[in-house]
Amino acid sequence: MGRPQALVRAGEILWSAWQQGTVIESLPRESRPLTRAEGYQVQSATEARSSGPLFGWKIAATSLAGQRHINVDGPIAGRLLRERAHRSGAQLSLARNRMAVAEPEFAFSMGRDIPPRRLPYSVAEVMAATASLHPAIEVPDSRFADFTLAGEAQIIADNACAHEFVLGDPAPQYWRTTDLSAHRVHGRVCGPTRTYGRDGSGSAVLGDPLAALVWLVNELSSLGITLRRDQVVTTGACTVPLEVKAGDHVLADFGVLGAVSVGFSE
Repeated sequence: MGRPQALVRAGEILWSAWQQGTVIESLPRESRPLTRAEGYQVQSATEARSSGPLFGWKIAATSLAGQRHINVDGPIAGRLLRERAHRSGAQLSLARNRMAVAEPEFAFSMGRDIPPRRLPYSVAEVMAATASLHPAIEVPDSRFADFTLAGEAQIIADNACAHEFVLGDPAPQYWRTTDLSAHRVHGRVCGPTRTYGRDGSGSAVLGDPLAALVWLVNELSSLGITLRRDQVVTTGACTVPLEVKAGDHVLADFGVLGAVSVGFSE
């Protein structure tokens, strides 16, 4: 089996595990991606198999704690599939989700395409191409039985642990003059047996959610990928992930920038 065919096989294995709600210990040695580039090549199979146009992108490991947790050296990108994207107030199942966490995040919707180029994009250029800011909640998961042992290339291949995504309404346009790095976020879990909350801020996301967005743009550019108009980019957890159980309701409160919620069933 040639290398391209081996990586296609890796994509098929991960897609099948995702759809069936099963896990694997590791990809077969002959199909295992060995570099970030090969990981992204495998990951592209998820977009090819999705039932609709790509909804957007996620960034994982945007904090040192997150990088240590999944044993990667820096942030990584994953694809948000349209059939896994939901509006605020959605009810999601935890029946096949082993991570069982919810992550309050700043998300951005793009106003125009940002094509690949040789020079890195600046904050000003990315801001000019951004249409809106949204409060969001990511509900990640992995197709590996122990994702902490998978390694960077396999985690990228596993779509950077993307699973379900919940998008809130657009924030008021004064978000553009708001210091997002200092903006406070409160995540709250209310369930049948306990209620708790955690505070965070935009500084948890590579120091600033806008810095994370620019990182994603330039990561895609280096891979020859265009970030498309109307695609959404969610920039990473700005609180410690919220552990959730069936029956829980999660509210991510971004203050004057809005709120987003999700409920969980078995």
